[in-house]
Amino acid sequence: MTKGSTVSNLPLIPLTPLLDPSSPTYTSTSHALLSALRTSGFLYLTDDTSLIPPSTLSHVFNHSAHFFARPQSQKDALACRSSIANRGYMRPGREKVSRAMTAEGVAKEREEVGEDMKETYEIGREGQEGNPQPWPDTLDQTGIEFREMMQDFFLRCKELHIVVMRAIAVGLGIEKEFFDKMVDVGDNNLRLLHYPATGKGAFAKGRVRAGAHSDYGSVTFLFQDARGGLQVEKLEGGWMDVEPIEGTIVVNAGDTLARWSNDLIRSTKHRVVEPPLPSSPSPSSNPSSTPSTNSSSTSPCHSEPEAEGHPPRYSIAYFCNPNYEVWIDALPGTWENVEGGKKYEGVNAKEYLFSRLEATVGEK
Repeated sequence: MTKGSTVSNLPLIPLTPLLDPSSPTYTSTSHALLSALRTSGFLYLTDDTSLIPPSTLSHVFNHSAHFFARPQSQKDALACRSSIANRGYMRPGREKVSRAMTAEGVAKEREEVGEDMKETYEIGREGQEGNPQPWPDTLDQTGIEFREMMQDFFLRCKELHIVVMRAIAVGLGIEKEFFDKMVDVGDNNLRLLHYPATGKGAFAKGRVRAGAHSDYGSVTFLFQDARGGLQVEKLEGGWMDVEPIEGTIVVNAGDTLARWSNDLIRSTKHRVVEPPLPSSPSPSSNPSSTPSTNSSSTSPCHSEPEAEGHPPRYSIAYFCNPNYEVWIDALPGTWENVEGGKKYEGVNAKEYLFSRLEATVGEK
């Protein structure tokens, strides 16, 4: 826990009722989910593993760790071509996540607090013309299995996106299927993240693994390993630790959804900071240990040399977006009786997303 932070008391929202609209608690759970997004902007989804079984999640984490352990030359051959392509490998330092809206603002933040201490692999939807996914399936059998696993996981998260957006619609008091035709294409992004092991002095002078930022899309699903380090900004100021909880998915709202809801829903700033140091060597604090088979806060089964300090951290984020052609304007019921009316001008979903990506991602 870092100075000035507290332990998370984010709402735990059961997923099971949201998978069955005929459930007697479907409506009340939908309202609870919306309430969480309005107040903290973050929540834990709990109690259901039918969409994403523990075995699937374990395999995804393990394939992710194996990918990042590949020789640098193999990873660089799969490099993301540009910020708006948003597919492929990104070296440490190429992206600087930030709340800043311009390239100049992001550059200033790079100078003040340094680069993010992470590498990523970005996966988009299949079949997008002119924007192919650079897969490692030409390298070896493991690369083929990696592609198959990630494509399956992408579609599972896409299904969860529709479930959550229906719950948000019900919570807002609009038709349950209101968002269906606006999110059915799957213009989303699956991101594998690796925060390498660091020495004890790596976090001096305010350095962090990922800088304070908000997400750009509608909602994000985060799957954590057991390392810790994620923090969200509290309404009253300061930071709160979002501890990994077995069997949960962390969900947060992004800037697009905040605009869409006329700021009724909160897009909360968050960051990845210095995690707690392991108290003593144990199977649970070793990345080569076997991951839990019933937890979304799992650890990959891949050995990585650890610095005398902080072990590596792995996480998986699924960034949900509206279909690229959707026009984002204040939703019904969010602005008509509000002083000042609409807070934002309408914007195309694709143009808004790309403007944010271009500000934060550098050249290869």
